[in-house]
Amino acid sequence: MMVSDVSTPQGREVLPRQAIVDRQTKETRVHVEMCLDGTGIAHNQTGIPFLDHMLDQLCSHGLLDLRVQATGDTHIDDHHTNEDVGITLGMALDQALGDRRGIQRFGHFVAPLDESLVEVALDCSGRPHLSYGLTIPTQRVGTYDTQLVREFFVALVNHSRMTLHLRQLDGLNSHHIIEATFKAFARALRMAIAIDPRRDQQIPSSKGIIQA
Repeated sequence: MMVSDVSTPQGREVLPRQAIVDRQTKETRVHVEMCLDGTGIAHNQTGIPFLDHMLDQLCSHGLLDLRVQATGDTHIDDHHTNEDVGITLGMALDQALGDRRGIQRFGHFVAPLDESLVEVALDCSGRPHLSYGLTIPTQRVGTYDTQLVREFFVALVNHSRMTLHLRQLDGLNSHHIIEATFKAFARALRMAIAIDPRRDQQIPSSKGIIQA
């Protein structure tokens, strides 16, 4: 994944924050390439069309360059592949962020999609925690089991070492609720991982370290 060097507002050149992670089990094989300093380039093929659509939203609104290639036992159901994509994405995000030096760290966004409204707040804190406040009215969107939304974010949070709060403020349509969630998450993440010019190379913690 090729991305040109990025300049901070102060003109200092920094290398793009990238990660490549491969994860293989007896159930799935997942390959992830991620660049945090991207332009929204998406090449996502998980074998789960609705999940691909949501990952595309993550790229578009988070300005991540992301390639996800996954194969798994979807002949059984989508659970293992959905979860393992979340795990591998979390691992890649954690690797790309490194020690979190210079980042804003916190992100917050409220995204509307027609009648749906979802609020996301997150902290790249090194401490995994998920508060999941979505009420999705149907069991499926197309062939996608809507219970897997929570499983995806559990996996992502645990392996990126992030604190994440998802709160549904309004919504009737399952597709709209889930898509608003991913868009709000993408925007909040984009805010949190942005370089803070006032911190330069400092760790964004009074402790001087971010860890689990």
